[in-house]
Amino acid sequence: MEHTVVIFGASGDLTKRKLIPALYELFRKGRLPGDTRIVGFSRSPFSHESWRDSLREHVAHFTGSHFSEDLWGQFAPHVFYHRGDVLNGDDLGRLGAYLRELEEGRPHARMYYLSLGPEFYEPTVVHLGAAGMAAEQEAPRRLVIEKPFGRDLQSARRLNAKVHEVFSEDQIYRIDHYLGKETVSNVLVLRFANTIFEPLWNRRYLDHVQITAAEDLPVGHRAAFYESAGILRDMFQNHLLQLLTLTAMEPPSRLNADDIRDEKVKVLRAVRRLTAEDVAVQTVRGQYRRYRDEPNVPPGSETATFGAVKLYVDNWRWQGVPFYLRSGKAMSCRTTQIVIQFREPPHMMFEGGPRRIHEANRLVLQIQPAEGIQIHFQTKVPDAGMKMRLTDLDFNFREKFAGEMPEAYERLLLDVMMGDPSLFARADEVELAWSIIDPIQAAWDAGGPPQLELYEAGGWGPPYSEEWMHRQGRTWFNVCPVLS
Repeated sequence: MEHTVVIFGASGDLTKRKLIPALYELFRKGRLPGDTRIVGFSRSPFSHESWRDSLREHVAHFTGSHFSEDLWGQFAPHVFYHRGDVLNGDDLGRLGAYLRELEEGRPHARMYYLSLGPEFYEPTVVHLGAAGMAAEQEAPRRLVIEKPFGRDLQSARRLNAKVHEVFSEDQIYRIDHYLGKETVSNVLVLRFANTIFEPLWNRRYLDHVQITAAEDLPVGHRAAFYESAGILRDMFQNHLLQLLTLTAMEPPSRLNADDIRDEKVKVLRAVRRLTAEDVAVQTVRGQYRRYRDEPNVPPGSETATFGAVKLYVDNWRWQGVPFYLRSGKAMSCRTTQIVIQFREPPHMMFEGGPRRIHEANRLVLQIQPAEGIQIHFQTKVPDAGMKMRLTDLDFNFREKFAGEMPEAYERLLLDVMMGDPSLFARADEVELAWSIIDPIQAAWDAGGPPQLELYEAGGWGPPYSEEWMHRQGRTWFNVCPVLS
C-alpha cells in the first residue's frame, strides 16, 4: 500500500535533524514503502521547492557519506509542503483536501507525526478528528506522538482521554527514540535467545542492576524547557524506565506487540512506589554549578540536572535486587549503559580474590554510543602464583557487523508504516511510569530531603552520589565508553 507521511512542525529541529534524514536513509536502502509521499506542515512560508532546498543541506550534513546528489534528486520529488497552523481547524481541513488531491483518489496509509511542543498535541488531534482525518475507512491512519506525553500522571491521563476520543489505541504510537536503538532490541535477544544468560537473570545470582544515561553537554539553549521539566521528567519517566522494563520483564509467550507490552506493564506494576520518607534515602538529586548561569534560568533555581534513584521490583524474580537508575547533564561523557552486577562467589578459596561487590562478575550492555556487550570475569595472572585480575571479553556491533548502526528513527518510522507498535508505549504503560515518578518529583519539588547537591561539570555527578552507593556496599560503574 502507498503511504503518506505528514509531519506537523515541519520547520522544527527534530524534522531537520532526525525525521527527514531517517526517511532519506530508508529511501536509500530501498525500504521506504511504495510511492511514499512526505508532507511538511507548519506556519513557515515555504513552497515545495524552498522546503526541499532547506532540507537538502541538513540531510547532507546528518547522513554524511551516505548523501548523494543523484539520490537526493530522486528522493526530493516525494517531499511536499503545505502551510498552515495546527491551532486553526480550517487549516487542517485544507490540509485534508490537499492530501486527498496529492493521493489522487487512491487509498494511502497515513502517518501523522506530531513534531510539536506538547501544548499543541491536544488541539492538533482535536482538529484532525473534526476534519475527518482519523477515520480508517479505506486505509490505516496512525498518530505518532513525541515525548513528553504529559508532565505527570494527571496530565498524561487527560491527554490519553482526549486522544482516545479521536484515535483508537491501536492507531497511537507514543515514540521514545531510545527504543529504536539496535542495542535496546538486543537486550531481548541476549536474554531470551541465549541459555547462558537467562538462568542467571534473577535474585539468586544478581546483586543489583545499574542503568545510566549520562550526557556530556550542559542544558544550554534548552534551559527554558528544562526549568519546567528537570531530570526526572526528561529522562527517568521514559528512557530509564523503558530500559528497566526490558531488563526486568519476563519472557513473552510470543514476539508480538501485545505480549511484549503486557510483560513490560507487569514490571511497572511491580515497581515499589516510594513514599516521601523513601525518597529522602533512596534518591540523590544534583545540579551542575554553572546551571544557574544558563540563559532563562532563575538565579535561585532548584531544578535538578542530575538524579539517582533506587527502585525495587517486587516480584518472584527480582525480590530484594535493587535497580539503580542514574542520569545527568554536563557529565564526564555521553553514554547509556545497563550494568548487570553479579553476586560474589559464595566461598572464595583463592588468596587475594574478590572481597567487594564491584570486583565480582559484571555484564555491561552498552546502548550508546559504542554499542556492544562486555563481560567482566576473574582470571589468573600468569607467573604470579594464584593472583587474580578482573579482565573482560568484548563484543562490538560495529566490528562484527559491516556498515554503520542505523539511526533509531529509521527503525521506528518504518515500524509505524508497517503497523508494528512493539517498540512504542501503550497508554497504561505511560500512566504507570508516571505513577512511579510523580511521588519522587513531588518530594523534590517540596524542597525536603534529599538536598540539592552541586557538582562540577565533566565528572560523574555529585560526590554525595558516590558516598550514597558506598554506604550500601556498592559502587557506580563510572567508565565510558566501555567499548572503543
